[in-house]
Amino acid sequence: MNHDAVRGRQVLVGDAFVPATVVIRDGAITAIDPYDAAVAGNVLEIPDAAHLLPGVVDTHVHVNEPGRTAWEGFATATRAAALGGVTTLIDMPLNSIPSTTTVEALTAKRAAAAGQLNVDVGFWGGAVPDSLGSLEQLWDAGVFGFKCFLAPSGVDEFPMLDPAQLTTALSEIAGFDGLLIVHAEDAGVLEAAPHPSSRAYADFLLSRPPEAETAAIRHLLDGARATGCRVHVLHLSSARALDLLADARAEGVRVTVETCPHYLCFAAEQIPDAAPEFKCCPPIRDEGNRNELWQALQSGVIDAIVSDHSPSTVDLKCAGDGDLQQAWGGISGLQVGLVAVAHEARARGIGLDRVSRWMARNTADLVGLTDRGRIAVGASADLVVHDAVAWEVSVAQLAHRNPISAYDGQKYDGAVTHTLLRGRLVGPDETRGKMLERTGHE
Repeated sequence: MNHDAVRGRQVLVGDAFVPATVVIRDGAITAIDPYDAAVAGNVLEIPDAAHLLPGVVDTHVHVNEPGRTAWEGFATATRAAALGGVTTLIDMPLNSIPSTTTVEALTAKRAAAAGQLNVDVGFWGGAVPDSLGSLEQLWDAGVFGFKCFLAPSGVDEFPMLDPAQLTTALSEIAGFDGLLIVHAEDAGVLEAAPHPSSRAYADFLLSRPPEAETAAIRHLLDGARATGCRVHVLHLSSARALDLLADARAEGVRVTVETCPHYLCFAAEQIPDAAPEFKCCPPIRDEGNRNELWQALQSGVIDAIVSDHSPSTVDLKCAGDGDLQQAWGGISGLQVGLVAVAHEARARGIGLDRVSRWMARNTADLVGLTDRGRIAVGASADLVVHDAVAWEVSVAQLAHRNPISAYDGQKYDGAVTHTLLRGRLVGPDETRGKMLERTGHE
């Protein structure tokens, strides 16, 4: 159903919640009127206790189609996104087959997505050894930037970059003022760490030490200084890297940083052994580390929160019968992230306005989609209603393809009740999502 306006007592305009009527025409916001303004047409009235937010822009999602659609797919991923208040997502170049490292692979990705999208979708490209030297072709084809790994990615078709190749990538991308987004764990540190077969979460933590992140981030920042390339640190889990990042930014290094809901909402002390649903790389660390990540968000050292939705089949996720070295590393949280972060933020005295900035406006700005992530005249009418109603997560009711998630059984004091894409409520079987290019034009 199309809506000509949405009216609420708590509408996020700028950085404040105000009573307002958001007027919509042709999928865009045309006015933000007083609450009691007369509006012709179909008006969605939201409950007084509910908050109207801009749709989440999740810039870190592994859709895995084509090639590994049994792990996830555009239909299931975008349905989960819509139910979780995500109206735009940017798909990672792996773990699909082929990886999005060539223009031909990007064409295949777009063909696979066609006709399946509940929400808008853009695509990252990949910087792997074989794609170096031809990255500008992918950039011109509309990808939002390039992902690389500084340690093994977990899939053979997406190899890591060694230090010399990283320098090559940084120089090449700086030449056309692109963006390099980096899985920053150091291969040498990981190789030297103990990694015995074990069901103990503490042993898994030892196999992915904080030094892997700090060493990789230090090397990345050195390269960014030398080349002037714009870089983005993916899924920061270790607070030990925060000073490095803050100092680099103060020097003028063009670096941004994201973290994820699972690092903000869980702590190692709470994670049971032999529970692969909590395994991700880099890992969920201790409670003190979690508190420091929250502080870094508030101080601006960390810019954004993204899901890093990285599902697999249940068999792969549970490989090894609880041996965490064998289980697939990735957390399925696309549908839950906004609610989980909002719940945890509220417990820390942090408002939904800050949560929305981290999950919508800042992520939209990261990829240049400045027509979304905010409720403003001229912006796309991508909106989400977050209401103060209790929600106990049941993995069986989540829309992503495989029924396993770290969030199963979590209880929250809020829920997403409505998601609007360009002013129209998103239903489970609607496929009005568009494929986006870096310029913001479909």
